[in-house]
Amino acid sequence: MDAAAPQAIHLEAYRAPDYRIAKVALEFDLEPEATRVRSWLNVEYAALAPGGGDVGWPMLRLDGDDLKLISIALDGVPLAPERYSLDDKALTIEVTDPNFELEIETEINPKANTRLEGLYISSGTFCTQCEAEGFRRITFFPDRPDVMSVFEVTLKADKALYPVLLSNGNLVESGDLPDGRHWTRWEDPFPKPAYLFAVVAGDLACVEDSFTTASGREVSLRIFVEHGNESRCSYGMDSLKRAMRWDEERFGLEYDLDLFNIVAVSDFNMGAMENKSLNVFNSKCVLADPDTATDADYASIEGIVAHEYFHNWTGNRVTCRDWFQLSLKEGLTVFRDQEFSADMRSAPVKRIQDVRILRARQFPEDGGPTAHPVRPASYIEINNFYTATVYDKGAEVIRMMQGLLGREGFRKGMDLYFERHDGQAVTCDDFAAAMSDATGVDLSQFKLWYSQAGTPKVSVESNYNAADSSFELTLSQEVPETPGQSGKKPMHIPLELALLDSAGQPLPLQVAGERGAPESRVLELREGSQTFRFENLKTAPAVSINRSFSAPVNLSIEHSPEARAVLMAHDSDSFNRWETGQQYATRLLLDAVAQRQKGLEVPPAPDGFIAALKTTLKDETQDAAFRALALTLPTEAFLADQMAVVDVEGIHTVREAMRRNIAKELGEDLLATYRSMQTNTPFEPTAEAAGRRALKNVALAYLTASHEPKMLELAVAQSRNTDNMTDRMAALSLLTDTDAPAREVCLEAFYQRYKDDALVVDKWLSLEAMSVLPGTLKRVEDLLQHEAFSLTNPNKVRALIGVFAAGNPLCFHQADGSGYRFLAERIVELDRINPQAAARLVAPLGRWSRYDAGRQNLMRAALESILAAGELSPDVYELTSKSLT
Repeated sequence: MDAAAPQAIHLEAYRAPDYRIAKVALEFDLEPEATRVRSWLNVEYAALAPGGGDVGWPMLRLDGDDLKLISIALDGVPLAPERYSLDDKALTIEVTDPNFELEIETEINPKANTRLEGLYISSGTFCTQCEAEGFRRITFFPDRPDVMSVFEVTLKADKALYPVLLSNGNLVESGDLPDGRHWTRWEDPFPKPAYLFAVVAGDLACVEDSFTTASGREVSLRIFVEHGNESRCSYGMDSLKRAMRWDEERFGLEYDLDLFNIVAVSDFNMGAMENKSLNVFNSKCVLADPDTATDADYASIEGIVAHEYFHNWTGNRVTCRDWFQLSLKEGLTVFRDQEFSADMRSAPVKRIQDVRILRARQFPEDGGPTAHPVRPASYIEINNFYTATVYDKGAEVIRMMQGLLGREGFRKGMDLYFERHDGQAVTCDDFAAAMSDATGVDLSQFKLWYSQAGTPKVSVESNYNAADSSFELTLSQEVPETPGQSGKKPMHIPLELALLDSAGQPLPLQVAGERGAPESRVLELREGSQTFRFENLKTAPAVSINRSFSAPVNLSIEHSPEARAVLMAHDSDSFNRWETGQQYATRLLLDAVAQRQKGLEVPPAPDGFIAALKTTLKDETQDAAFRALALTLPTEAFLADQMAVVDVEGIHTVREAMRRNIAKELGEDLLATYRSMQTNTPFEPTAEAAGRRALKNVALAYLTASHEPKMLELAVAQSRNTDNMTDRMAALSLLTDTDAPAREVCLEAFYQRYKDDALVVDKWLSLEAMSVLPGTLKRVEDLLQHEAFSLTNPNKVRALIGVFAAGNPLCFHQADGSGYRFLAERIVELDRINPQAAARLVAPLGRWSRYDAGRQNLMRAALESILAAGELSPDVYELTSKSLT
């Protein structure tokens, strides 16, 4: 690494802080370009804690970034210049006593803070984002999660401009000041790290409700939004109340304060932030009504509201010791929000959706140059580790624990975890220890899931012996090499198994020496290869393994045509029923790509596959949402991940051909389904209604695959006449890939109708970015100058640039490399404004090794051009440099 390059931080170098900050008092004098922040820190030398000893007084280092130091005093006495030193990263103070009060005054410019870290202004509202290291952009402080403090906060501001002044905890005092200003004082009784600190000040509308806890306490619930958005808060509020009740019933966790606030802001790097009692949300993650939000938006709001609320215990009351332990709170809380949404909606459909997301986002990460464990060993910029691996794979690790321990055992482990660690900053090892100690289950090998990167590959071989009615399964595992890790150890992999007869009925899984036999069991694969033997099976069974995706692995198993038919039609595990169909479609599509590469004619889909789709389409015993998923072909991105060398054009061509083939063979049935799923009742955001819309729109997607005018007219009519955004977006997403005149007319009508609604305009930008028509890149470039786009707003960047690069493989991976050059230029440009947003655009270029030689060279050249730009943020430098290795 270049000597001037940012240096890595390593987990093995962790050491506890020398000083604790028992209490923090903060006073903000809020002005857009010159906010004054005064802090009073009660500092205690940590080694003098019980059991410690006097080892002298090391220097006190306080993190600080882009701060103007106004004054500093120790125990009320101004500190002499020789007692401290200041650079662009820290304030370092000479300490002469173990306990003291430090008073610091700083000045910051929230209006100029385009990084959206620390205190900044969004649409005229002051707000904060302090995770992971934003608090150091507010005042000097030991900005690390293992320094937990009680906060008292006073806010002062112009009353007319900022009538709402919010911070963490309880409002204890407020009043008026001279010159039209006012103040509030907030106290949070629970110690927390600085990353959970929050301030909001602005002219906001408030939607209020209340919740009565299991113990009878009344909690005031409030959602603050820009004026005019009050009517779009009802679903978010309902989701919050359902999440609060669910956490009490499922985990015995009750809310601990009398007030819970949510604030929606327009400019936010993340989806939402769990600041104690003052959650700050990206507005798209809380605002919804039928005319502006899709069913996916409603489901996302439900999950994100729950996720941030659940953090009150898994992240706030118990937090992570250091940022390497990030999945301790994020993976665990993603698991909890997934379980909540599964209980609120269709559990099988939710599981399939979560696995699709994992495979689309995390599996490629595991197989790419930035692969890292759930608990990384090092980082340059912690913001780069808010990844699918930490979140989604982290959730799968928790889910596997529950599978191994059972739901009751997992609850015992959670109870012990909170009993031991409430109010502490702890590690993934502490969580695993609580689970193990509560149940007596040894998880020492299982913890390799935290430290080894890569997606394990599990191969399944079977052998039925008719002579003695026995059946053997041999499972073999391989953990692939990843950057910085080779020679991996075998993982502890729980694989749920059932064996089915020809009618799809589960067979008893009897092993030698057993009297009874369950119909399903969890096989624990611990070695490189293991054989499991089952007895008293009269016929060769169909193997349903990794049911409900019990382990996040790549599974290789060859089903006979008869077994595949049983699994697709009868498997009681909905996930595996869906999975078998996806495997069948994937094999057909990849075989077709291979035929095309040889210059051979691509055959139509076989009759058996068409018949299976028809059975699914007409199977009214399955809910509509499941049928919609089962009828949907694997995505182009998923197919690309199955190829050693990605054939961009081949994948797109054969997948579109199969869609047309299916539409031709099932046209009448698809049209009948489309019509039967129509309803004249008003829109409802229920799971059942959403499932009907999903199935209707899958049918419409097939019907329009041929681009026949009468079928396209169905989409045009739906886009114009529907009463909800789900159906409108579904129709427009189909029209955007056609060159019919109606395309431009409908897209322009959509923009004109919603041009004053920023969240819906983001959908319009994404529609344009996803089009597979020639000229899409030019259109995206033109939209950079459109009134609807702003490079300073992360939502706009994600909607246009992010969707084009990550969601439009055909146009992004043009053979001339123009898509790569476009993205590299935008990353460099955005890095000067918002490094976090810029760094999150690097990933599509990082998978260069999966493509043909010409594209490899062009993608590497794009990455090298980013590094050559110079003066990169650590965020972009780390991901770009790793992507080139």
